[in-house]
Amino acid sequence: MKLLLIYADNFGYNPTTKTIDSFPDFSEAKAFEKVQTAFIQAEAEDVEREGDVLKKLVKNLKWIMKKNEAQTLILHSFAHLSESKAEPEFTKTIFDKAEEKMKNVGYEVHQTPFGYFLDLKLNAPGYSLARVFKDI
Repeated sequence: MKLLLIYADNFGYNPTTKTIDSFPDFSEAKAFEKVQTAFIQAEAEDVEREGDVLKKLVKNLKWIMKKNEAQTLILHSFAHLSESKAEPEFTKTIFDKAEEKMKNVGYEVHQTPFGYFLDLKLNAPGYSLARVFKDI
């Protein structure tokens, strides 16, 4: 799994093109302020180590939330961090489980529409922990 963690003063999205027919339809644009975003790519080899991957994902998310003093987390599927890709259904399952675990410890969590190309708006400050890459 690859993670690109970007703290954003402002983050917004607008669904443009649906790419996976089996996922729900979305048309609503959303915008957030003072959020931690997690651009995540699940890889094919993650399927065999789902429990470990989920545990490490949540650990990294909790760590960056504390470091950036964020209360809101955005999970975004970003299948451009590696050539290896897990099936979309597996990735969505990981997102749902991570969301539940993060909500259980008090964070507000949102997911961008899965299976869509999105217009993104991102305004990130320039300090070291505003942008972090992890390979888990």
